[in-house]
Amino acid sequence: MNTNLKKEIFVVTGMSCAACAGSVESMIASLPGVSSASVNYAGANVYVSYDSGIIMPADMVKAVESVGYGLIIEEENLDEKLAILEKQHFTELRVKLGVGIIFSIPVFVLSMFHSIQIENLNWLLLVLSIPVIGYSGSGFFVNAWKQARHRMVNMDTLVALSTGIAFIFSAVNTFLPDLFLRAGLQPHVYFESAVVIITFILTGKFLEERSKGRASSVIRSLMNLQPKTLTVTRNGIELELPLAGVAPGDQVMVRPGDRIPVDGEVASGQSYIDESMISGEPLPVFKTPGTNVYTGTLNSSGNLVITALKTGKNTLLAGIIAMVQEAQSGKPPIQKLADKIASVFVPVVLALALITFVTWWFLGPEPSLTFAFLTTISVLIIACPCALGLATPTALMVGIGSGASRGILIRNPASLETACSVNAVIFDKTGTLTSGKPAVSKSTWIREDEILKHLLFSLEKRSAHPLAYAIAATFSFDEMLPVENFKDIPGKGLSADYLKFSCLVGNQSLMSEHEIGLPIGFADGNSVFYAVNGEVIAAFSIGDILRESSANAVNLLRNNGIEVFMLTGDKEPAAGAIASQVGITNYYAGVLPADKKHFVSELKQKGYKVAMVGDGINDSAAMAEADLGIAMASGSDIAIDSAGIILMKSDLDAVAHAIRLSKATVRIIRQNFFWAFFYNIVAIPVAAGVLYPVNGFLLSPMIAGAAMAMSSVTVVMNSLRLRKAGS
Repeated sequence: MNTNLKKEIFVVTGMSCAACAGSVESMIASLPGVSSASVNYAGANVYVSYDSGIIMPADMVKAVESVGYGLIIEEENLDEKLAILEKQHFTELRVKLGVGIIFSIPVFVLSMFHSIQIENLNWLLLVLSIPVIGYSGSGFFVNAWKQARHRMVNMDTLVALSTGIAFIFSAVNTFLPDLFLRAGLQPHVYFESAVVIITFILTGKFLEERSKGRASSVIRSLMNLQPKTLTVTRNGIELELPLAGVAPGDQVMVRPGDRIPVDGEVASGQSYIDESMISGEPLPVFKTPGTNVYTGTLNSSGNLVITALKTGKNTLLAGIIAMVQEAQSGKPPIQKLADKIASVFVPVVLALALITFVTWWFLGPEPSLTFAFLTTISVLIIACPCALGLATPTALMVGIGSGASRGILIRNPASLETACSVNAVIFDKTGTLTSGKPAVSKSTWIREDEILKHLLFSLEKRSAHPLAYAIAATFSFDEMLPVENFKDIPGKGLSADYLKFSCLVGNQSLMSEHEIGLPIGFADGNSVFYAVNGEVIAAFSIGDILRESSANAVNLLRNNGIEVFMLTGDKEPAAGAIASQVGITNYYAGVLPADKKHFVSELKQKGYKVAMVGDGINDSAAMAEADLGIAMASGSDIAIDSAGIILMKSDLDAVAHAIRLSKATVRIIRQNFFWAFFYNIVAIPVAAGVLYPVNGFLLSPMIAGAAMAMSSVTVVMNSLRLRKAGS
């Protein structure tokens, strides 16, 4: 076994497209000592497996920087650094888009309406175009140059070439108009084509970045569950230490309302701990000395002193974080279609442009160089991927809007593509199929008395017990009765007196302790008992309530040929009851976060396309591992950030609707790609001048620009059809 083998995730900066991710990945993977490298463009990170005896992270930094990108390997204050970098990048992109819009509009208007008579119009257009070309579009030119240095091309290459040549051509005609006039040609300028193309493409990138920006926040959200500082007792002295300063064996103090900072064992104190983020069980767990607690879980009531057993990267929460990171760093099932098409389309267009130039220069009529230059410009402009850049964003905008009106939020193209082929859906139980909150499912009264009911309400309103609120919520009283001798009995219930009534409210153990017998049948399925003067007068069953739409949602998915599973950390009886009510036969109880992730992985290995529907931190690793994560908006931020689709309402029918809407959106995107190329492919031969020997027709760059614009209009109109999809 190689003890030097390490697996780590580092942050990558400076990537602007999937081709950039490929460059970083191939560079790191080629280094000696690196066994594998996988770059996640959406998450802006790289998952590396390497031999630390051969190579160190610092060597990877140098290699990545040599190809124009950055690699962050330090862990200290990483989340703050990433937040700053993301904010700076998004702000810069927004400013660039704003500048592009501000200057492109007047350039377009002045160019399109020739009736406007302005002296030195071309000079004015040149001045207005410079901010768009030099600032807003600078990223395209820089990235194209980076790709060219490594003998690679992408969509930025076409954008940079077409807009750059159109701008240079127009600038030459502005400075030297006689150059074309002497050849009998009009010195046209195409500033509007250059600036509008850049602004359109920037719009698509802005929409992509806005969606992508939250992808990395899931890890920071998980990390924020760990307190920055905590109180440790050493040699009888209380010390305020940073989390990194805590060691196994330290005595850690945890107050009510705080999150547990380490994995450990309760040394003293007792309290109810909300462990739903780990187990999914909705009811808080009563902890006493000797019981285990876990990082990130919530201390509800009492003061605790915990003996730290595991800290830092060894905690259960750290394991969940690592699982989410590893799953997110995997490749999406289908890479971005635009980049796939570009890998073939861009080289073909460049080759055609070169052939056009050479053919006209050597075989064309005089002035052959002028004709060669003109036709090459037309080819590059008409092949410009403006519509290709709009194909996905416009369909996404309309599709997301259509989904949002139905309570469905679709966050990225990969999720849309994946949803088309989903054939297995896994539901979490607590908070997904159920409401996730303790509630009274059944109450049985032996003595129906308003005074006794009012008294029970008054007791439960005073109690800190997690189940007390559920019972109190079943009554409509406004005021509490003035009870005496009120006492909370940890782990069992409460006691109090009122006038001639001596009351006990609690579990079966409390009743047995006071030698109070239960009526026949009262012990079956009941959680809380209410006794007055030594006699049980009421019993309550408290559990998780099934959502109204759960059974119908399962039925809808089955009718569409999708297999349905349920995974839960809850106990077998509760899991079986819910599975039976919704009609799920394939369910598993007592499942921990790592088990959920493993189950998803096993289904994928069997050939299933898996969607995981959940709401909690304990679901996040499985959702990230699944082909498609679907989160309830009422759930945790971590689950939401791990998901590609978010259900804004509690109606689970939206799972089937989301899949149907996704299929419609992907179908529209594919149609958009067809229209994005239809005009271009038909017009490229004409732009190259194939009709000139026949009838003397030569397509001007202006008409080429119009064909490019027409393909964009078609794409937008086609996308608008999605407004009626998904219902």
